[in-house]
Amino acid sequence: MIKNITVFFQHFFQNRLNKKEIELFWLDLGIAVESILAHKLKSILTALGIVFGVAAVVAMLAIGNGAQQEILDQMKLVGVNNIIVIPKYASQNGIGENDNPSKSSPGLSLDDVRSIQQVIPNIKHICPQVTMETYAMANGKQFSVKLIGTDHVYFDLFGVELILGTFFSQKHQETTRSVCVISESLSRKLFQDISPINQIIKSKNEWFTIIGVYKEVATKSELSEMGIETSSSLVYIPIETMLLRIANRGNVTQSQIKKAAEKPDSQKEEPEPTEKNIHQLDKIVVSLNESKHLNSVKQVLDKILYRNHHQTVDFEIIIPELLLKQQQRTRDIFNLVLGAIAGISLLVGGIGIMNIMLASVMERVKEIGIRMAVGARKRDIIIQFIAEASLISLTGGFVGVILGLISAAMVTRFAEIKTVVTMSSVLISFAISVAIGIIFGYLPAKRAAGQDPIISLRSE
Repeated sequence: MIKNITVFFQHFFQNRLNKKEIELFWLDLGIAVESILAHKLKSILTALGIVFGVAAVVAMLAIGNGAQQEILDQMKLVGVNNIIVIPKYASQNGIGENDNPSKSSPGLSLDDVRSIQQVIPNIKHICPQVTMETYAMANGKQFSVKLIGTDHVYFDLFGVELILGTFFSQKHQETTRSVCVISESLSRKLFQDISPINQIIKSKNEWFTIIGVYKEVATKSELSEMGIETSSSLVYIPIETMLLRIANRGNVTQSQIKKAAEKPDSQKEEPEPTEKNIHQLDKIVVSLNESKHLNSVKQVLDKILYRNHHQTVDFEIIIPELLLKQQQRTRDIFNLVLGAIAGISLLVGGIGIMNIMLASVMERVKEIGIRMAVGARKRDIIIQFIAEASLISLTGGFVGVILGLISAAMVTRFAEIKTVVTMSSVLISFAISVAIGIIFGYLPAKRAAGQDPIISLRSE
């Protein structure tokens, strides 16, 4: 069928595109439009299959593009070739009676960072991190924030964009300077139209000088589960400043010594199980030069930490890139299924057009016979019926694109699924609708052109 259609259009356009042929073409097209307008309800019902099919294609492509863009954004946030080590606590699942970190393990600490640096050679960066829920206060205003103590390589590692000022450096860390980098939204809340650079904020009874403002990003639950902080209420300070001036859970406090000396071990009551954070660090991010070493380095990390933590599994090693790639594969399969369903809808719409046009040929036998009796050629009849099918499908495609755009917007708003509508998806939908009109309209058109005018005029 497709070969016949191609031959027909080649025959039509080659050596026949003169003034008379153009006039006849517009005449056939006008007759097709008149026929559609004369049977409005039938034309609308015929176009519905194309409308919903094209709408489904546009919406599915938008969802697929949105999922792809979301994965790329997440990859940018988690960084490339990163491995993340996070702690487990005594009350969390996965730590058995013999693996209670409160009994023997020193927890995740800077000693682990130094061990990793000494043992693993192909590390690009290693970035420890400590997080604390607290407040930020300035100009009589106070807001809840997360205070993040980290290394200066963090900003380059996760592609944090700077708006004003600078990030803190290695020198700030070595001298334990009380400097910080805040988000754009926190800057507006605390200082409004005033430049926040060199302004001072108070947090945890410590004063910090603002040296930079970063561009914030939206929070994503998937990244939070992987240990990636993406909140806009983060305040970054040097990790050495955090451990020296704010809090260091790795230090033994006087209260702990006093509590341990209250009763001999034999007289101590069985303590109630509570969550106890004995980890000095909340996270260690290890960045490698090449992704091919991710799995092997993960195995080495597991052995190093298992040894350092006295055979206690109080840590978890995550490879965000592999997890995100797995998510991408799952979404690709899901999008493929949805695309197949949308394609079936278009196929059903095309079959509907063919059925209606075939029925229309049977109903309009006398009309066809009259046209052929007064001089209409087979090619004119074919053009008329193909034009009818194409106009119906093209109109249905236009309405379907609008419906698809509305559907994509509703999915984003109510289902909170990111959608991205591109010009290519719109053009593809239009092309598909036109192709369906031509392909599924050709058989009825050919059948109409094959009618014997004498028999057609005799029919009632």
